[in-house]
Amino acid sequence: MIAIGSDHGGYLLKQAVMKHLDERGIEYKDFGCYSDASCDYPDYARPVANAVVGGECEFGILICGTGIGISIAANKIKGVRAALCTDCFCAEATRLHNNANILALGGRVVGDGLALKIVDTFLDTPFSAEERHIRRINKIED
Repeated sequence: MIAIGSDHGGYLLKQAVMKHLDERGIEYKDFGCYSDASCDYPDYARPVANAVVGGECEFGILICGTGIGISIAANKIKGVRAALCTDCFCAEATRLHNNANILALGGRVVGDGLALKIVDTFLDTPFSAEERHIRRINKIED
C-alpha cells in the first residue's frame, strides 16, 4: 500500500498519480488534500510519513508545488527518508543507494508524463542492500 498526500500545489498531479496507480493495480491511501484550495503542506506530510514509518504503508508519495517544503516536513519524522526527485535517474539512485521510503514531487516542476515515469522507477527499484549503503543509512538514522 502506498500513502499519498499533497497540498494545493500538488493536488492536480496527485490526481494523475492516483489514476496511474489505479491502472497499475497498486493500492494506495489518500491522506489529502482533497481540492486545490490553499492549504499547508506539513498537514499532509506528517500523516503520510507516519503511515510509512508505522508500517501501515510500504512507501509514500508526497507532492507540493516544488516538492521541497513537503519533503523537508516529511524528513522531520524519524525513520523517513523522503527524496525529492525530478528525473528517473534520481528516483532509481535514491532507492538503490538511500532506500528512500517516500518520493517527493513538485507539481509545478515536472509534468504528468515525467512524474508518472518517476513514480514507476521509484516503486519498481529495489534497495541494493550493499554494505556501504547500509552503513551510510545507519549513519543517517543515528
